[in-house]
Amino acid sequence: MLSSELKQAANVWPIVSSIVSVPRTEEEYDRTVALLDELIDEVGEDEQHPLASLMDTLGTLVEAYEDRHFPEPAGDPISTLAFFMEQHGVQQNELPEIGSESEVSEILNRKRELNLDQIRSLSKRFNVSPEVFL
Repeated sequence: MLSSELKQAANVWPIVSSIVSVPRTEEEYDRTVALLDELIDEVGEDEQHPLASLMDTLGTLVEAYEDRHFPEPAGDPISTLAFFMEQHGVQQNELPEIGSESEVSEILNRKRELNLDQIRSLSKRFNVSPEVFL
């Protein structure tokens, strides 16, 4: 016999499951990422927001999908950056978090190293641990 909590969940699950489900295809993953982005814009850092736990849940589902389908590359920071740029179709002029296009070029050509602020920004942008850029 279902508890009263599960009975309540069963009543709303058809609606909720269209938002909260394990992404199994790239299309489902893209939809979940879009919903997560929308939630991040709405909730921000407000842990008391009514949708904060939904944001956490979708973030966990996205992370699990990415861990299975997009393993983090092992290598040096510059190769890792080049890998992520290629995977995400990002050009040198599309990385303002690093600096100007010429600064990005210097980094990719190993004339300059990534600093801590750049590493933090890149880890947020590509949703990976900062350690992959160290």
